[in-house]
Amino acid sequence: EKVRLGNAVIPRARPQLLLPPDRSLEMTMIRGVGRVGAAVARRSCTAPRVVTSSPRALSTAADVFKVEFPGAFQGHRIEPPAAEAVTSKAELLEYFKLMYTMRRMEITCDNEYKARTIRGFCHLYDGQEAIGTGVNAALSLDDSWITSYRCHCIMLARGGSVEGILAELMGNASGQTGGKGGSMHFYNKSHNFYGGQGIVGAQVPVGTGLAFANKYKTPPGERMPVAIACYGDGAANQGQIWEAANMAALWKLPMIFVIENNQYGMGTSTPRSSSNTEYYTAGNLIPGMKIDGMNVLSVREGMKAAKEYASTGNGPLYLEFSTYRYHGHSMSDPGTTYRNRDEIAAMRATRDPIDHIKKLLMDYCAATDEELKAIEKDIRADVAAACDRAKASKPPGLDQLTTNIYLDANGKDAHPDVVRMPTYQASIRK
Repeated sequence: EKVRLGNAVIPRARPQLLLPPDRSLEMTMIRGVGRVGAAVARRSCTAPRVVTSSPRALSTAADVFKVEFPGAFQGHRIEPPAAEAVTSKAELLEYFKLMYTMRRMEITCDNEYKARTIRGFCHLYDGQEAIGTGVNAALSLDDSWITSYRCHCIMLARGGSVEGILAELMGNASGQTGGKGGSMHFYNKSHNFYGGQGIVGAQVPVGTGLAFANKYKTPPGERMPVAIACYGDGAANQGQIWEAANMAALWKLPMIFVIENNQYGMGTSTPRSSSNTEYYTAGNLIPGMKIDGMNVLSVREGMKAAKEYASTGNGPLYLEFSTYRYHGHSMSDPGTTYRNRDEIAAMRATRDPIDHIKKLLMDYCAATDEELKAIEKDIRADVAAACDRAKASKPPGLDQLTTNIYLDANGKDAHPDVVRMPTYQASIRK
């Protein structure tokens, strides 16, 4: 049975390809819709159509216009929303600045890791910025968000600072979690961000628990805050995810399962790891949507519709964002042994999420190339300065070793009598 989602009703489309180049086109042709897939791929590579009588006149922050992006949504047991968004120059500039800051921050992480200022695990998000930005634009601070270890940019969107994130990666006390969490364990309670998880897929049952808490604390009949758990295609076939989804469906929890399909689970492509690569259908009776994850506006509108559905008592929803990561799985992975450089270059040239926003700003908002380059220059300087400040910070002292573990009767930090170290002599006592 189909379910209306959002205010608009659109006819069901033929199969659409959301990530046109390379392997996605190959997979569509394998499924027996070669001519349709190729046509859709050509259409979706073109710039979005903007509905306005005089787009070049849209030069002030107050002006709004409609952007259409046909083929951006596919539905499973649900009608997707209209493939369009109303936006403005001010809004697009806000998204552009955040996404470019994310990109520069991750490039800085790459450089500092190679310089050994950052050590340990480090998973970068460049190429996937439209998802973090668009999802955040659709949610409120009352909504709960938990994600995987690829979480630097989500922390930035959810109230963090470049300096705090970089200092955390360097293990310094001015870091976002005091230098004790590192790359995979950011957290911001005031923004209902419950951080990353170092164990693949482990965040999904926790996210379902957050959805349970949101429903439990909301008076009957009122709109519930939603919870989202983001995970990659490499985690999508885990049993714990289906167990969590089953409970969420039984109890009609306001839960959104978000698959960030960047086409490779570590070094394994999706056709080699999954018998069903349409992850948005993996919930069986749970509705799902597949969304173009390289377009911040389609991400925002898809998440808005999902939130409307889940927050009003309809139960959980699966969202699959088709995206692409430019770096390897982690800094220990060059990312070119299981894919070639031409594939990465093609994605950068045709589907980069930041270039997409820049094109909208220049074509329809009277933004100039010089204006956008000046913004980029300022952001590069800001990120570089933040990195210098992060480096100047110091690691947390020994007095912080046992904080945030034990609480006293008043909910305050309580230090244990003994902290065991490798030897008796090295152990710490009061």
